Amino acid sequence: MFRLFSFFFLLCLSVGARAELTIDIVGGAAQQIPIAVVPFAQSPNPGDNMAAIIGADLRRSGLFRVLETRGVANQPSDAAGVRYAEWSALQAQALTVGNIQTLPGNRLKVSFYLMDVLKQNQLVAMEFEFTPAQYRITAHRIADIIYEKLTGEKGVFATKISYVTRTASNYTLQVADADGFNPQTMLTSKEPIISPAWSPDGSKLAYVSFEKKKPVIYVQSLSSGQRYVLANFKGNNSAPSWSPDGKRLAIVLSHSANSQIYTINADGTGLQPITRSSTIDTEPVWAPDGQTIYFTSDRGGSPQIYRVPAQGGNPQRVTFSGGYNVSPRVSPDGKLLAYIGLIEGRFRVAVQELTSGQVRVLSDTAKDESPSFAPNSRIILYATSVGGRGTLAAVSADGSVKQRLSESGSNVREPAWGPASK
Repeated sequence: MFRLFSFFFLLCLSVGARAELTIDIVGGAAQQIPIAVVPFAQSPNPGDNMAAIIGADLRRSGLFRVLETRGVANQPSDAAGVRYAEWSALQAQALTVGNIQTLPGNRLKVSFYLMDVLKQNQLVAMEFEFTPAQYRITAHRIADIIYEKLTGEKGVFATKISYVTRTASNYTLQVADADGFNPQTMLTSKEPIISPAWSPDGSKLAYVSFEKKKPVIYVQSLSSGQRYVLANFKGNNSAPSWSPDGKRLAIVLSHSANSQIYTINADGTGLQPITRSSTIDTEPVWAPDGQTIYFTSDRGGSPQIYRVPAQGGNPQRVTFSGGYNVSPRVSPDGKLLAYIGLIEGRFRVAVQELTSGQVRVLSDTAKDESPSFAPNSRIILYATSVGGRGTLAAVSADGSVKQRLSESGSNVREPAWGPASK
């Protein structure tokens, strides 16, 4: 049952501080949309064309085949300059062109256009003003617009992820762009840091730190870096999970008996017990409607996932496939439950449809932990071990697209995907 506690996942982690994640696609969707992303006209050129960032985002999704454009003589920068026959000959179905202008006050303006090559018409025409420091996030937002227009799903390129790393002497809590760039260190400690959880508005992280020689839950502002102790009761304080409205958190305390589920106001007041049992209840997570809390318990003799009303009540068992299922996460659309199951002797990521109960095993690794849904419910980020080294991986909810995220020569753990960008 020790595997039930996220604060016992103290595996060997080593990482170079503030290193950027690299992402390798190890699987892709069977049907990919061929798209050409022409380098945006820009003066002066910053050395990193926005189109390259957009193309990398689309390619990483596994749903797009980004075409090489350097062989095309005409490189348009607006919709009027597009010659559809050239891009049709390249077998492109969609085309993105654009230009960036320098404005007074050290500002920039990007104009971009998404074209349907097959129908020879314009799908999107938009402009954004931004500062040089917002260059990459603006590119991610454009990629999100393209992704949504061509797939019908919300994009997640402009979101953030968090994860925990460790050097020989320190643990660090990192926040980075979804593509692994711009990592920022939120906290450095000689003691373990685990279980980061994003507030619904993306402004704060709750996490567990052992700096007081015991697990204590903190809440930290990402903008100011200021933090406060949310829960430091007798015994262990662990596994924070924000309610959808951001007003309360579900936590796990062992101050009176075995580990049990509680809720607490975001300011540390209003502690309320949710489960009362002689067994171990842990790893709570809220359903998107805020009415239900899913959690892991061994009350049936082996670790399984249960749900209980958010105000407390009679828990009901949810998982029945296999004898060991832990670490529940509910998709933001409320349709899927992701978890870690012991399947054929390996700890793997699985999803269960909450209406039908149908289960799909998604990962092909063996030591998976800490699943976390993207805001569009399409991708699951998780921790695993490859070649004896901890790394992050991602898999689409249907299992068709797989990725591995790693830092060169390093290990990472405890991933959490932030909310949709505003």
